[in-house]
Amino acid sequence: MDLLDRLLGFDYWATAQLLELSRDLTDAQLDQPFDVGLGTLRATFDHMIFNLDFWITLMARQPVTRERERHPSIALLIERHERAHATFATIAHRARDAQRLDDTFVDHFGYRQTLGGTILHVALHDVEHRTEAQHILQRLGVRGLLELYPQDWEHATQGR
Repeated sequence: MDLLDRLLGFDYWATAQLLELSRDLTDAQLDQPFDVGLGTLRATFDHMIFNLDFWITLMARQPVTRERERHPSIALLIERHERAHATFATIAHRARDAQRLDDTFVDHFGYRQTLGGTILHVALHDVEHRTEAQHILQRLGVRGLLELYPQDWEHATQGR
């Protein structure tokens, strides 16, 4: 397992943990306003997953046409996360295997971006918003919050 495998595995796992912890929350809890990040837990998760789809589309050099579903359920967000992250991981692995991490595409602002830089951007963007989601979950009184570090992912998934 190399560094990219670890980055992608951890990124998927950490977001999936928070989504699962949110599965039993009410709509009122998911939409309760907080003074952090995007303001609500639902908005935070929706933004993270939409962002993943957004960058996948740009990296594939396709026009961005996806529209967000208003008020997605946690079940739908989990489904979208699983699908989008699997696609993202495939793109990342293909770029690595073909030694194309330095290949570029044009982003939504007209700037050239590398595939490798964008892979890192997405993972770090997720870290930022997971921290916000953890904070919201803590303030909602959700029990079972984990420390979401790469070593925790390794222990949970690799038996280390």
